[in-house]
Amino acid sequence: MMGESKQELFQVGVVVGVHGLRGDLKVRPQSDGSNIMLSAAELWLAHPGAKQERFVPLRALLHKKYILLRFKEAAQPEEAQRLVGCEIFMPYADLPPAGEDEDYWCDLEGLTVIDRRRGTIGRLDALFSTAAHDVYVVNGPFGEVMIPAVKQFVGDIDRQAKTMRVDLPDGLVPDIAAL
Repeated sequence: MMGESKQELFQVGVVVGVHGLRGDLKVRPQSDGSNIMLSAAELWLAHPGAKQERFVPLRALLHKKYILLRFKEAAQPEEAQRLVGCEIFMPYADLPPAGEDEDYWCDLEGLTVIDRRRGTIGRLDALFSTAAHDVYVVNGPFGEVMIPAVKQFVGDIDRQAKTMRVDLPDGLVPDIAAL
């Protein structure tokens, strides 16, 4: 991996298809609204479970909810086609600092989520976006719990302790007696 370790890279998207006749790849960002790939000097691609390869973007632009990328190493449609299905990673060190009250998904994934009244409700496993806000998906003893990523419910995030403290309303988590 040319000096990069897997711990230094984080996933930013996945190649969902080829776009046009010039070798552009249609990429779905890992999180909606993420434009971090537009300014990347290098990206690492790999089919799930395979070794990552370094690619240099020649072109990157927004196209609807997707990002179109063209790489120096795969500038022809036939070369680009082999990359469909690849996950896209970038070096963690290339991230600009998160804004105030902002967090990158790669910093949140895997946190233990602790509710003020119920205690540990599980591990933060996924994030998806809705028209109103992002939603955290937590898996644990209460099954799958979906938590709106809003200040009303999400409190402190302690990256050192790898925890997220939440204050969830009644009904969002099943009653433990019902399980």
